[in-house]
Amino acid sequence: MKLSSEERQDLAYAKSLLENPGLAAKLTNAMAKPIEKGFNMLPKNWAKVVNFTSRKSLQKALEFSVLTLGKKEETRSSDFWHKAAVAATGATGGLFGLVSIPIELPVSTIFMLRSIADIARSEGENLDEIETKLNCLQVFALGGNSKNDDAAETGYYAVRLSFSKLISDAVKHVARSGASTRGAPILVKFISTVASRFGVVVSEKVAAMAIPAIGAFGGAMVNTIFIDHFQDMARGHFIIRRLERKYGIEFVYQQYLELS
Repeated sequence: MKLSSEERQDLAYAKSLLENPGLAAKLTNAMAKPIEKGFNMLPKNWAKVVNFTSRKSLQKALEFSVLTLGKKEETRSSDFWHKAAVAATGATGGLFGLVSIPIELPVSTIFMLRSIADIARSEGENLDEIETKLNCLQVFALGGNSKNDDAAETGYYAVRLSFSKLISDAVKHVARSGASTRGAPILVKFISTVASRFGVVVSEKVAAMAIPAIGAFGGAMVNTIFIDHFQDMARGHFIIRRLERKYGIEFVYQQYLELS
């Protein structure tokens, strides 16, 4: 087997997206100031709020994905319009400050999931399949490291490996019991595991929005970078899945490792 020249370029592009600096670096570059200043301004209990809101946002996103993903027929992703929608919610958050996060984040997360799903569809995924829907949600775990991670667990394939059994078990559960059993332990564990990584990225976003005088424009900018980050993760992830459907997981993995 051998990748075509175009497929090798696609794989290299996917790797460049998945292995690039995380959200914190992107926010620091865009705002010309380190977001550590924002972390210092957060209330002491804010980590609990972020973790709780991240889990609730992903739960709402899971419900949304089960009910609505797969209903559209378009094959091209609408990246710009989803960016605009998330920017608008960010403008509201920038205007009203940190108190708006528990309301703004679930809405932004659903818009981002819609964008991730569009990207998945454009790379040949079938959104009617529960495995695809769970892979869309798994994108929220990419590009953000859990506090329990060590250096060997933070690469793209390491994260995927850590989720492979969870997704497999969740797919089997839904096939057996239906997606309505949202409180099932395996789905709760899946959401909690994604949330542990998503919450790290959300904390970075919240810290950026905590910087004084950020305002509506700054909030929109932060959210635009936020969704752009996950659109990049989604594009890289679903390019690789497209290649894996054709060549197999092991072959694509080896080709990924060989790229400089």
